[in-house]
Amino acid sequence: MCGIFSYLGNNPEVLRLLIEGLQRLEYRGYDSAGVCVHNGNVGLLVEKSAGKVANLRDLVKGKQLPEAATYNGISHTRWATHGKPNDVNAHPHMTKTRKVAVVHNGIIEN
Repeated sequence: MCGIFSYLGNNPEVLRLLIEGLQRLEYRGYDSAGVCVHNGNVGLLVEKSAGKVANLRDLVKGKQLPEAATYNGISHTRWATHGKPNDVNAHPHMTKTRKVAVVHNGIIEN
């Protein structure tokens, strides 16, 4: 089952907070996890991984975000009903310009 956790505030430890939020959702079952943070200065930082939230935590370990007045971020756990459980299909999904990141629950079809 998918889960979404987000943050908006001034805490530079936003990555840790987002990961902790996902860890609280782990009981729901999932096969991939991802996180996206925007700090207003350098754009989007996106990390995603098939597997457990612990894999995602290892990916962001030691990453420092530039100082900013406000941080906003979103994180997601995905349960694959469509598409294989892999890094590419993990959320968040990015536009080609990397200016927009999206997470969603459910299926989006054209």
